Amino acid sequence: MTTPQDLLFVALDVPADRPVEQGDLSLALAAAELLDLLAAAVVTLRDDRIVPVSGHLTGDPMLDKAAASLIRAEPYESAEDWLWRRGDGLSAAYRDELEHAGPTGSGLRQLFRRADRSVERIDSEARRHAADRWARHEPLLAGLASALGIEEPDHEDAAARAEDEKVDDRVAVVLAALGDALTELEAVRQRRRIEEDAFDNVWRAP
Repeated sequence: MTTPQDLLFVALDVPADRPVEQGDLSLALAAAELLDLLAAAVVTLRDDRIVPVSGHLTGDPMLDKAAASLIRAEPYESAEDWLWRRGDGLSAAYRDELEHAGPTGSGLRQLFRRADRSVERIDSEARRHAADRWARHEPLLAGLASALGIEEPDHEDAAARAEDEKVDDRVAVVLAALGDALTELEAVRQRRRIEEDAFDNVWRAP
């Protein structure tokens, strides 16, 4: 179980103020991968640049694919550039990976195809792991989810706890890059909506 997998299950199972856009989720999954690669000492950060430091495998197919795609020549890649490049279509890739990697009868395929959140979700070890991590208010997972608009029920208490905890500077860099990327993506959506509305108005004009 990895942070991206846990984040995917949280996005599926925990109600948000608004539906999580697939593009937003893909960017957040790329950020989660980067945080796991940092924790595994596969990469480090030089300012906001991702510097590969180890070629060892993590044992997770998706994280190993992420590590294999790292840029290994200076000036290296910024965290935000990584999010855009690695995040392209990443939410669909994680859904496919979990569907095919799940044990027979786990119900993961049915889980992902159900759009009605009122339908009882099929249980799985991976989902239980994600739910346990969420229930423990794990700061890294909570930070990623919060960027997607998924807040913990007692988010005020969670914010107070975060103030008391020492935040890893590298985590702060990745979460800041994610916030910037999500803001940019929403700006692109808004421009498209404005352009589409203007186009529609032209055709409706007498």
